[in-house]
Amino acid sequence: MEFKMTEGGFTTELEYGKLDISGNEEYGFRPYQLLVSSVAVCSGGILRKVMEKMRYPFEDITVNAEVERNEAEANRIEKIELTFYIKTAEWNEQKIEKAMHLTRKNCSMVQSVQDSIEVVERAKWVQQ
Repeated sequence: MEFKMTEGGFTTELEYGKLDISGNEEYGFRPYQLLVSSVAVCSGGILRKVMEKMRYPFEDITVNAEVERNEAEANRIEKIELTFYIKTAEWNEQKIEKAMHLTRKNCSMVQSVQDSIEVVERAKWVQQ
């Protein structure tokens, strides 16, 4: 990937389209937003695949990401808490725990940051 400087940040052209990145939200996505989005969406996508392979019936998954940052250390991300809201008619705690374990193990973004950012995952049932 190549990033070119713009008036308010940087931009890159990717297969899907243009991505503007800036420390100022008026000019693009903030870097921490992209990092958190990568962790959340990677995890959500893996959870979806795992549940499909398990033939676990679900209608929808929504991921909520809460972020803790440390202002004293360059506002670094200390912790990301992911809550997966799974819309399903039935809830099997053991199968969900297994799916969550496999998700963490197979999400490349979580594996990439696990030694520097605490990532906490939990699943909640949304009844159909």
